[in-house]
Amino acid sequence: MISSIFEKTKPVNFIILLVFLFLFYWCVQFYLLDYALIDIEIVPSILVLTTFLFSLLLIDFVVKRNKLTGTNSFAILYFTLLCVVFPETLGDSKAIFTSFFLLLAMRRLLSIKSLKNIKLKIFDAGLWICVSSIFYEWALLYLLLVVAAIYIYDPKNIRNWLVFLSVGVCFFMIMYSILVILNETSFIKTHYNFTVNFNLIFPIKWWSSLKLSLYGLFNIALAFSTFIYLGKAGMGKVIIMRLVALSFLIGLVVNFLVTSENTNAVMITFFPSVIFIVNYLESIKRTKLLELILISSIVLPIIVFVTKL
Repeated sequence: MISSIFEKTKPVNFIILLVFLFLFYWCVQFYLLDYALIDIEIVPSILVLTTFLFSLLLIDFVVKRNKLTGTNSFAILYFTLLCVVFPETLGDSKAIFTSFFLLLAMRRLLSIKSLKNIKLKIFDAGLWICVSSIFYEWALLYLLLVVAAIYIYDPKNIRNWLVFLSVGVCFFMIMYSILVILNETSFIKTHYNFTVNFNLIFPIKWWSSLKLSLYGLFNIALAFSTFIYLGKAGMGKVIIMRLVALSFLIGLVVNFLVTSENTNAVMITFFPSVIFIVNYLESIKRTKLLELILISSIVLPIIVFVTKL
């Protein structure tokens, strides 16, 4: 039943998931994070929530446009379920904004495979990554994805590398101009310090550490399964999936480096994770097994979340 609903792209699927995420976001704020109504700032909260909900639509667009999965709604379903598994990340507005701008960057990077307007796409992707670093300075590590994309698709064109170098100069000029107007030039020095607070990383809470470790191992196993499946099927998605895999690994590193009392950046890894999950689901030919996995994927995260309230 569930598989029949989400195996196709229907408007009702978006409505169901968007409504659920809307309600779930406020549930996390009031019940899990114990915010009182007077603690909620209306305008910033609406901006964060809108960005969060729009991320769901953006994921579906990127997946369908680049044919990373079949024509189904499994990607947005599992993005929603990962939010249930890691509800703490909804309390970190920086994670939501960083994830959103990184999705915009991935949209441009993955489209380089068409070999059209490569330089423009390199510039756009690099600029979006730089914008995401306003929230987490370590997000600049995602520039390695741009380097990888250039190396994979058109490494001999020196202009591609020059465009990549120009991104940093352009971003710095724009940001510095804005900071001068706002009289906040000290932001650059205080924000982009690239320090790691090991006192906050160790000791790590055992439950969060276990959950994140299992999540990482689970996705690595799915990545290997995906590459084996795509290799045997002779599909042309292996190269693009390498960028997705690299995105996940960089996300794990960034999540580790930005660890603090008020941050939970695991959301930046959700996009590559859902790609691996959906590709695995699409390799399952037995309908009953697929249905069982989908039901378990929905029921178990909700049970775990409810027990934490």
